[in-house]
Amino acid sequence: MDDVLKEWTAAVKADLGIDLEVDRALLLALAGDAAHGVARPAAPLTTFLVGYAAGRVGGGPDAVAAAARRAGELAARWAGEADHGPGSRTA
Repeated sequence: MDDVLKEWTAAVKADLGIDLEVDRALLLALAGDAAHGVARPAAPLTTFLVGYAAGRVGGGPDAVAAAARRAGELAARWAGEADHGPGSRTA
């Protein structure tokens, strides 16, 4: 599967005109944290938001890693909370 993801990542980068080294392991781990700690649909949303946040501060691997770290910490906090129902969040 790693070969498929590597090829897919290269194809998407080429098609979108992105020249960025992508840390697939970091983003897949973050997606897993969001999926298991929050809800399955949180995985793609979280990775999109991380990319957007990184782009807002100039982009690059360091910006992606910093945003992923923050989002991962948030997902871990959510996973540790018992109540995930509507209105249970203040932020």
